[in-house]
Amino acid sequence: MRRVLMTASALALGATAATAGGIERSTQSVGILFEKGNYVELSFGGFNPDVSGSVGGGAALSGDMAASYGSLSFGYKRALTDQLDFALIYDQAIGADVDYPTGTGYPAQGSTAEIDSHTLTALLRYKLPQNISLIGGVRALRTEGVVNLPAVAAYTMNSTSETDFGYVLGVAWEKPEIAARVALTYNSEIEHDFTYHESADFSGVTGDSFETVTIPKSVNLEFQTGVAKDTLLFGSIRWVDWKAFDITPTGYDSIPGQDSLVDYTENVTTYTLGLGRKFTENWSGAVILGYEKHTGTPTGQLGPTDGFKSVGLAATYTRDNMKITGGLRYVDIGNATTNPLISGSFKDNSGWGAGIRVGYSF
Repeated sequence: MRRVLMTASALALGATAATAGGIERSTQSVGILFEKGNYVELSFGGFNPDVSGSVGGGAALSGDMAASYGSLSFGYKRALTDQLDFALIYDQAIGADVDYPTGTGYPAQGSTAEIDSHTLTALLRYKLPQNISLIGGVRALRTEGVVNLPAVAAYTMNSTSETDFGYVLGVAWEKPEIAARVALTYNSEIEHDFTYHESADFSGVTGDSFETVTIPKSVNLEFQTGVAKDTLLFGSIRWVDWKAFDITPTGYDSIPGQDSLVDYTENVTTYTLGLGRKFTENWSGAVILGYEKHTGTPTGQLGPTDGFKSVGLAATYTRDNMKITGGLRYVDIGNATTNPLISGSFKDNSGWGAGIRVGYSF
């Protein structure tokens, strides 16, 4: 029963995650380390946001500028000894897909931007007495991006693809008889030394420039506990140092009126809380709420959102060693005002996410 409920809650927390602060697309959960024995899982997810705004009190509408996207993740966990577990996780930790329609009259019309990433994390969990575990590992992150801003001197930028490394440290406590677990993990920052290929219809911009970009550090607190027969309470608190993230290519910065392509003035804490329930020997489900504070701080044109509220549902079917989980999530995307140069107003936006996960124990 506990394993079934944990699977439903894991998908609700992970595979349908979207719109978290900054450009985050992964919760960086270590939950797979607590699967029994040997285990493998494959997850697919998708998110369809609808984000639009206007300037001049509705004189020019942006149209939907947030493109739909999909995600893929893979996890493998192996019990090396009675005290030592190993896990290997692939996901796409960060990303962005921006596509302003043309012909709208909105100042940023025709602008596009894309950030792609691939993340591989290797983790070890060492079990100590009193149900305490130590967690440690290494994360490799490969990132690249491209930007096209026709309204800003026909500016374009392509970055090199860079791979760099960070580390994970954590500690966990469990009480198996009531399905209780608390895991606290720290993910270090990762620095990319990018080369940008820039061009624009402005003197001195076209050519190569160089910048170190910090993918920020984060802290994850994941928890769960049984609260009644066949019922599990679970959730997480995630803090990310997004104030450390800044993309400011030299050429772009030299164009009058421009500063950073992307930066954030606030760090972000994301809260989730859910309840899982076993209905039959084969079926269980979960409902989960998500929240991120609305700050009111002006945003950039490439990320005109500010906080969110969400509700998600997940259901798991278990047969023998196989578990199949599906999840659906609705997100109320926070209103945002873009920087004073354009002062766009983005309101009443939302999105739908869905995911499926197949897990197998052996």
